Amino acid sequence: MDVGAQLHALADPTRRAIFDLVRAQPSSVRELTDRMPVSQPAVSQHLGVLLEAHLVQAERSGTRRIYRPDRAGVAIVRAWADTLWDDALDAFVDAAQDEHLRTPSTPHHQHGAPS
Repeated sequence: MDVGAQLHALADPTRRAIFDLVRAQPSSVRELTDRMPVSQPAVSQHLGVLLEAHLVQAERSGTRRIYRPDRAGVAIVRAWADTLWDDALDAFVDAAQDEHLRTPSTPHHQHGAPS
């Protein structure tokens, strides 16, 4: 699956802050609004984008909706980030091998043997 929707949603610093709050503790819109310097309609709008990107999910609890991370969307981001790490490790191995091939070998001398 393409990670574009998740990256787009997380590109906004306010959405990222809301997502981090939800990751730390499942919360209602009211609880999030109390912890954010933005209005309730703005929090709701940001949650809508996060829902659409499958980064959060909502469940009913009485009259409230409680938002929590959506493991499916988070897994997409993690899988993509893992490919970056894999690419970095591959590049490191390639660089180490190239350096090893460029470095001249130093002959080992035995103790007591004339040079």
